[in-house]
Amino acid sequence: MQDTTKDKGHHWFVYILHCNDGTFYTGITTNINRRLNEHNSPTSTTRYTRTRQPVTLVYTEPAKNRSAATSREYQIKKMPRKEKEQLLATAGKQSNFINLRQ
Repeated sequence: MQDTTKDKGHHWFVYILHCNDGTFYTGITTNINRRLNEHNSPTSTTRYTRTRQPVTLVYTEPAKNRSAATSREYQIKKMPRKEKEQLLATAGKQSNFINLRQ
């Protein structure tokens, strides 16, 4: 499937949120700050995070287009929790990780 014209010029990101109940939520967006604000809104359209607020951004990863972001999101969502924690720990040595203990 080819990318649509509306995707061109947008920078896509895969992100992981740490929810108030200790779980992780993985998604994609073109605007990290807007999406984080949406997840923390009392009127959030994301059912999963609406009941687990506040959520904290703990990981971002750039993707070259929506298709690549969606594929990576799927890979991360399929990971067992331990693997996600390893991803976050490895990323903690890089700039795309936000330490949960901050």
